[in-house]
Amino acid sequence: MFDPLKFAYPSKRIPIYAKNGMVATTNPLASEIGIDILKKGGNAIDAAVAVAAGLTVLEPTSNGIGSDAFAILYKDGKLYGLNSSGYAPKNLTLELMKEKGFEKIPPYGWESVTVPGAPAAWVTLSDRFGVLPFERLLEPSIKYASEGFPVSPVTAKSWQSAFKRYKKELKGEIFKTWFEVFAPNGNAPDVGEIWKSTHHAKTLESIAQTKAKNFYSGELAQKILSFSKKTGGYFCQEDLESFEPIWVEPLGVNYRGFDVWELPPNGQGIIVLMALNILKGFEMRCKEDPESYHKQIEALKLAFSDGLKYITDIEEMKVSVESLLSEEYANQRRNLIGEYALLPKAGDPYSGGTVYFATADKDGNMVSFIQSNYMGFGSGIVVPNTGISLQNRGTSFSLNEEDHNCLKPLKRPYHTIIPGFITKENKAIGPFGVMGGYMQPQGHLQFLNNFIDFHLNPQAALDAPRWQWVKGKEIMVEKEFPKYILESLIDKGHQIEVSLNSSNFGRGQFIYRTEDGVLIGGTEPRADSNISCF
Repeated sequence: MFDPLKFAYPSKRIPIYAKNGMVATTNPLASEIGIDILKKGGNAIDAAVAVAAGLTVLEPTSNGIGSDAFAILYKDGKLYGLNSSGYAPKNLTLELMKEKGFEKIPPYGWESVTVPGAPAAWVTLSDRFGVLPFERLLEPSIKYASEGFPVSPVTAKSWQSAFKRYKKELKGEIFKTWFEVFAPNGNAPDVGEIWKSTHHAKTLESIAQTKAKNFYSGELAQKILSFSKKTGGYFCQEDLESFEPIWVEPLGVNYRGFDVWELPPNGQGIIVLMALNILKGFEMRCKEDPESYHKQIEALKLAFSDGLKYITDIEEMKVSVESLLSEEYANQRRNLIGEYALLPKAGDPYSGGTVYFATADKDGNMVSFIQSNYMGFGSGIVVPNTGISLQNRGTSFSLNEEDHNCLKPLKRPYHTIIPGFITKENKAIGPFGVMGGYMQPQGHLQFLNNFIDFHLNPQAALDAPRWQWVKGKEIMVEKEFPKYILESLIDKGHQIEVSLNSSNFGRGQFIYRTEDGVLIGGTEPRADSNISCF
């Protein structure tokens, strides 16, 4: 009788206020998972682990057990960073790809699969900072996987879109399990349809009982390795057994009195910091000013051009992070911005698909967490009898040996997923993030400008219409953009395309903590998002 994705009238969300705990996710059931963990005595880290596992069930269109994950967490007055992205298999070499005739890594199949890092991330976070037993954290996700749940509207739309694409593009025995698991009745589930996966539930049970050891060296690992061998994959036992998440120091820059934090490469968070370094040399007069948009776009284009060229596994980077974030280099790049749109090129610093969520507890602990298969469901490979959908992060690798991000065994690829965090005077302001492939640093930058420069509240900072740099001078904008802004940007040489589809502009969350400990949350209007709190 009605369409849950059609709205005849403008709808608005109000910032959410709470004191004891808050969880902001792209799925209402996932938010409830996190808040229930907090109410049972868990902390923000426990809640994050429970939500991460839950979202592999509740939003499989964006992530799964075979995902990668990154996190920034604030605990007892200190920031910690976790990189749990996987590396290329030992047997996946540049020479082999060329022998097989590949000019680039395809998005589907074993060539695109790197070692999954998400299960290890859950255990690592729980072991170091959690207070509840790990197996309790996965109980809600196991229950949803075994008993089923009604698929939410935006997730159903993404699911149906993926099914149509996969039906055309995924051929052969290797992809058969994807259709058995995610389209069991010959179609993707509709809005409100009950979906469940008993194999997914059993796999989560095994991960819970063994603290993911089974995934990397036990029965689950053998199922992954066996299917890889049977269907032309590249994994060997050592690839899985040797994997461990890496604790890293977050990178930060000061922007108008706030310290903004991202994780170091192989993630693309440094692009946000480079763009902020450029922008802080300009006065951002007001939100709906063509000059403000012009400067944001140009700064982002310059930073992104550098990122696309130089970002890769930090152990393999030929340019230092310090040089990319230096004031001298920011000045050099800022001086390139004039009245008209640039064709961006990488500078010379030598001289100078995805779920994001945030959690917070009453003690001041906060987590910024992101987990992803990359392109929707990922590689299209689902390991039989496990529910494990494998990510396709290896697609980011280049097969040009001159490129910084060229494929190499045991190397981590350029990674799009990035969690963010804001502090001020060494005190937590809060976790933020905007998922969406190469939209992510663009979403981060626009959110930060909205919140810091233009003083929008946490919800409005996420509601504001977004733009996206596509390439060259091409900019895509949401249909809500004011016409006079677009006309002025066109006059400045930007090539504008108005998009009727908001799914391309990312999905974000933000939890802000006041001086007296009150939590204020904003959640993404472009998704099935929800904030749970108490």
